[in-house]
Amino acid sequence: MSSHVLVLGGTTEARELAAELAARDGVRVTTSLAGRVSWPGALAGDVRIGGFGGAEGLAEWLREHGVDAVVDATHPFASGITANAARAAAATGVPAVVLRRPGWRPGPGDRWHSAASLTEAAALLPALGRRVFLTTGRLGLAAFADLAALHFLVRSVEAPEPPLPPDTEVLLARGPFTVDGEKALLREHHIDILVTKDSGGDATAAKLIAARGLRLPVVVVRRPHLPEGVTAVPDVAAALTRLDLGPR
Repeated sequence: MSSHVLVLGGTTEARELAAELAARDGVRVTTSLAGRVSWPGALAGDVRIGGFGGAEGLAEWLREHGVDAVVDATHPFASGITANAARAAAATGVPAVVLRRPGWRPGPGDRWHSAASLTEAAALLPALGRRVFLTTGRLGLAAFADLAALHFLVRSVEAPEPPLPPDTEVLLARGPFTVDGEKALLREHHIDILVTKDSGGDATAAKLIAARGLRLPVVVVRRPHLPEGVTAVPDVAAALTRLDLGPR
């Protein structure tokens, strides 16, 4: 019998999982994207773009499209989508898997400062530096908008949404990045503090190694907690195992 898997995507892991699923006989895969990035790139299988209308809308979509399993492979900070997916899966009885790459961990020589939110990260900055490399994405930068005494270099894939801090320079770029390139960037812009979310993965980890080498403080925004009763698997292989779809 054929099976239909819905992948809530937007990450490298979601793209890899869709390719693995689409290559299997009898498996139909649909990847759903929020539509926040204008060029998502090629994806295996079917693709839908846009929201579902909350947990209730997602539950209805699962029923209407005969979905047999859901894999939430969204960004670790997409907490709203993760909560909706958990509620929709519970309401419909559709098995659900959360795929989250492991978070980063500090190593010897790191000068990390943990923050529970962007607002808490912003509050830490005046005591730590004056020239900030802000790599938390294009959303939520209003948390830093009142820090007029600091200079911000904001890097994101697409233009950040206002309001922004008064003294802001925007750099549009997409990873992966190299350690040498990140060190050169930090030196060129005289950066003395880095702010990032704990996204995990290798594509953007080079900035952390560069900051370590330059002895720069790093403010790391912690991931939101998963919904109660929800656990995550760390990689595509584990997700396939949870779906009872081992190696091809």
